[in-house]
Amino acid sequence: MSAPNSDPTTAGWEARGQYRKLCGHCIFTIDAPSLGPELHEPLLILHGFPTSSFDYAGILDPLRSGRRVILFDGLGYGLSDKPDMHYTLALQADVAMALVAELGLSRLALLTHDVGDTVGGELLARRAEGTWTVAVTRRVITNGSIYIEQAHLTNGQQLLLSLPDEKLPTDAPVTAATISRSLRETYSPLASLPADGAADDHLPATVEQIMRDGGHLLLTRLIRYIDERRQNESRFTGAIESDPSPLHIVWGMDDPIAVPSMVDTLLTARPDATVVRLDGVGHYPMVEAPALFLASALAGLHD
Repeated sequence: MSAPNSDPTTAGWEARGQYRKLCGHCIFTIDAPSLGPELHEPLLILHGFPTSSFDYAGILDPLRSGRRVILFDGLGYGLSDKPDMHYTLALQADVAMALVAELGLSRLALLTHDVGDTVGGELLARRAEGTWTVAVTRRVITNGSIYIEQAHLTNGQQLLLSLPDEKLPTDAPVTAATISRSLRETYSPLASLPADGAADDHLPATVEQIMRDGGHLLLTRLIRYIDERRQNESRFTGAIESDPSPLHIVWGMDDPIAVPSMVDTLLTARPDATVVRLDGVGHYPMVEAPALFLASALAGLHD
């Protein structure tokens, strides 16, 4: 199965969505209807740090075959508002809940990546508590530091965490070039990606969206989710492990951050889970190997 090329520009992606007022903030959302008869429950996608829903631009349309797909940029990410404030996983989960409520969804599947795994964990914890009554029918989880003590944080992540939880000065050495380099370092060296500057290279638009409205200066604020993970791992990961919905794991095995041992640990907790291990793929499988990731994810989204 091949993933079609998508418009690799911010303008093209923005044109596919709309802005909604959620939790008092302007949030970029995409509510993509099913292509063909709607055969499956809607799919909610939760993206990772420091990127956005744009990670899925290359596979959105094939994901829509028989399924409605909902994406949004978390507060502080991508094309959404970027207020200078203390960010929490609870707030990101609030935004997700508000979107689901506005769309009138009562059941959905979840596809999560990176910090989106943890936001998903918070939603599942609320489901267990009875404060979120939406039925989660099935889940696909992909590369994220769900076991934070196993994570190999990059030098850049460790630097951001060492700085105060406040907006960086405008002359901080965080540039498009440094962000681009940091993202590429999380990819597998075996990944077949467009050359720098190629017409189908999505990375420039990804970086553009990170930097939009000074978002690069808020990375020290957004990355505090790692501290939250450390403090509340039993809540987030506990819900990921214990939620009764079927769990499908898709993991890039060359991930230098969310290392493969996390898959084994999760399978120990959930021996009923299914798994696809992607060799030669790093931290962003939906970007590095879109067609392979698409086929692997769909295996967990269809009966």
